[in-house]
Amino acid sequence: MTQHLLASGAGSIDRAADILRAGGLVAFPTETVYGLGADGLSETAVTRIFRAKARPADNPLILHVAAPEAALELWRAGSEELSLARQLMAAFWPGPLSLVLPKAAAVPAVVAGGLDTVAVRMPDLELARTLIGRAGRPLAAPSANRAGRPSPTTAAHVLRTLGGRIDAVLDGGSTQLGLESTVVDLCGGVPRVLREGSISGAVLAERTGIPLAPSTAQDQVRSPGTRYRHYAPADLATRLATPAELASAWHQPLAILCRAATAQPLGERVAALEALPDDPAGFARELYAALYRLEDSGCTALLIERLPEEPAWQAARDRTRRAAGAA
Repeated sequence: MTQHLLASGAGSIDRAADILRAGGLVAFPTETVYGLGADGLSETAVTRIFRAKARPADNPLILHVAAPEAALELWRAGSEELSLARQLMAAFWPGPLSLVLPKAAAVPAVVAGGLDTVAVRMPDLELARTLIGRAGRPLAAPSANRAGRPSPTTAAHVLRTLGGRIDAVLDGGSTQLGLESTVVDLCGGVPRVLREGSISGAVLAERTGIPLAPSTAQDQVRSPGTRYRHYAPADLATRLATPAELASAWHQPLAILCRAATAQPLGERVAALEALPDDPAGFARELYAALYRLEDSGCTALLIERLPEEPAWQAARDRTRRAAGAA
């Protein structure tokens, strides 16, 4: 049975930390999504993550730390690479940015999915950093859901797919951003964005003055969330649709997920509708929760609006494409 620990409850964080130190699995909130935490330096504990999620063994994990100094102990990198890492950490940590560098020997191979690199980040949620600090270990923490399903932004989402499969969930309410971290590869001293998140490549370059190189498919194997279908709602045949296609299907008995501005002129509909905010950050924040609600809609098919090609929409566009199996 999975313990449901309220973060505000007396002793809840200490109880969660005890479970992690004993090799158990605890889902906990970050500013992005809920992560499924385990002792990131224990091969046995990390292997439990893969089993609970039914996650492919070659899909690497991100290690979460409570301070920048702890990250430096997890990498075996050259001076140029570490200089870039320090610049990005100074600009964006704590925050939704994961940095990829060659891993230190202490990092188990299972964490890295068989690669020689590891991604590390420092969450911006104080609750997450407190838990990591009390556990006394870097925490491996992919999204706390069964592989392929939407990432969880509430404890209820976690229990929906992992209830009975993990030891506890630390309930800190809804997450703030609702979108996984941006992943940047620093190997070779040339930063490459492997996965877009709340921090865009343009913002990274603007705030640091560091130019970014384009990534290749070969580069992207170093990042979680780029090799397999993700974010797919259960029991819904899902595909992308243009606004014109949505209008044609508006009165059909299928579910629709789109921007509010797309839905507004089309009027009411009987079947399920999720009309999300028109700005990229708002849309991303509510996307996964909307997908979970649509799983309960009674529909068997889902149309998701094709999002604009503008750079600001890239992260949300990536997630909707993967949910529809179109990435």
